[in-house]
Amino acid sequence: MPTPDITTVRALAEKVSNWGRFGDDDEQGTINLLSPEHVVAAAQLVKTGRTISMALPFDADGPQNGGLGRFNPIHLMIRDGADAIAGTSIRDFYGGVDKYFRGTDDIVIMPLQCGTQWDALGHVVFEDVIYNGYSADQVSSKGAMKNAVTQACDSMVGRGVLLDIPRANGVEWLEPGYAIGAEDLDRACEMANVEVGPGDHVFIRTGAMTQCRAAGDWGNYAGGDAAGLGLDSVEWIAERSIVAMATDTWGFEVRPNETPDVAQPLHLILITHMGLWLGEIFDLDPIADDCAADGVYEFMFCGPPLPFTRAVGSPMNPMAIK
Repeated sequence: MPTPDITTVRALAEKVSNWGRFGDDDEQGTINLLSPEHVVAAAQLVKTGRTISMALPFDADGPQNGGLGRFNPIHLMIRDGADAIAGTSIRDFYGGVDKYFRGTDDIVIMPLQCGTQWDALGHVVFEDVIYNGYSADQVSSKGAMKNAVTQACDSMVGRGVLLDIPRANGVEWLEPGYAIGAEDLDRACEMANVEVGPGDHVFIRTGAMTQCRAAGDWGNYAGGDAAGLGLDSVEWIAERSIVAMATDTWGFEVRPNETPDVAQPLHLILITHMGLWLGEIFDLDPIADDCAADGVYEFMFCGPPLPFTRAVGSPMNPMAIK
């Protein structure tokens, strides 16, 4: 078969495009596919009250290596216990002095997409436009005037489905460069005894973090070769009216990319044209182990972004509730 290229990307983007589907002024994309009924149904999946985080810790030991200007979170104390003991932080909020009440405070400096995070629909530009055909200059130095991450702040709650591709393939992890296609997704659904459908939040485990943990360091996890979604998965995704998808990798899609002339083609297709919300750097090992133990690969999911005004991405602590 011929090597996929920009022509392939354009054709797929046009085929699965949601521009105008939810209105010419839409900024939410596939969030429109989530209904209150989907949320109510998801709540019925809670049987034990067991909660499992899908987030990496936000700290200096994270996966970033400086690529794209992204670095790991920097955590600083602006008032610590020593200040309290020394009596240097005893002025209260009303300007007086209180010898009893003292406290500690801290700050974090971080790129919003350095850890477990959602990509907003204003994050990716394809041929000078962002999702729904808005001009890319709608994301200015002041942030996203269109397609900001806050469009999802009242969402990202509903049915979650884990598709554990390595377990379905009988391996510990997928090797870097493995392109996940429709057959892989169907095989994982069959193993999990689930069907993916409208309103779902789908989590794709590649085992990338398992591999890093086995090696004892992050290696080239950030920006390097990785297993991930391939072009063959695009129509499978579009047919199922999914609200959001996330993976345990830095870049969601297979790297090296399948298109030598186009970087991150699935981002161009799925975010810019389909309006699908993508999550990256999710730690899916704990939920995968739990699902393997009880055989239940569906759960209630809650993982809205933080409401950073005009941001194009956001960290969060996504939760599976079983």
